[in-house]
Amino acid sequence: MTEEAAIKKAIESRRSVRAFLDRQVPEHLIKECLRLAAWAPSGANMQPWQIDVLMGKTLKELTTKLFQAAINDRPMQPDYDFYPEKWREPYLSRRRKIGWDLYKSVGIERTDKQKMAEQLAKNYLFFGAPVGVMVTIDRDMGQGSWIDIGIFIQTFMLAAQGFGLGTCAQGAFANYPEIVAQTLDLPENRRIICGIAVGYADNDAPVNQFKTEREQLNQFAKFWY
Repeated sequence: MTEEAAIKKAIESRRSVRAFLDRQVPEHLIKECLRLAAWAPSGANMQPWQIDVLMGKTLKELTTKLFQAAINDRPMQPDYDFYPEKWREPYLSRRRKIGWDLYKSVGIERTDKQKMAEQLAKNYLFFGAPVGVMVTIDRDMGQGSWIDIGIFIQTFMLAAQGFGLGTCAQGAFANYPEIVAQTLDLPENRRIICGIAVGYADNDAPVNQFKTEREQLNQFAKFWY
């Protein structure tokens, strides 16, 4: 396979994995993915990303606390807006489609609010992944550094894909920042951006069977001559 073909395959085959095999990930693979992700570009080479890798006891402790908070309807207190304050087209239709496709894949009817809530709560378990990566940033960083963080996250997930690992970037972890901060003993100036589930994908799981769609190039790109 040519380098061009390998890059194309890695990008197009990457997906959000929501079910993982009960198989441990060698720590050296996680370290290598992070090392490669650190080559992501950043403004003035600030490299604003801060990473906590969770495994074993610490992973269990955090996910248990967060899952209990979610299923007990503990009020969320996110300290940044991940989504728009008011949904509009075409974003509303895209959001609804992926939501219904996801629920359909696991046999949840549109009227079953309880099962929907339970499915959403699985976010806080990293969907059963053996490794959770928490991505944070110092609060005094500007908006440009958030772009840098996004590039880092994508680079990390593509590196993981290259090593045969599945991932899922999850903004849900920012919903309960105080729980995450307390469990990981984060300094007060640290803001939770997202978590990333990492592990070996369970390709037979129904939730991993559906594929998200992408708009055609002419729908989002304009060429000027």
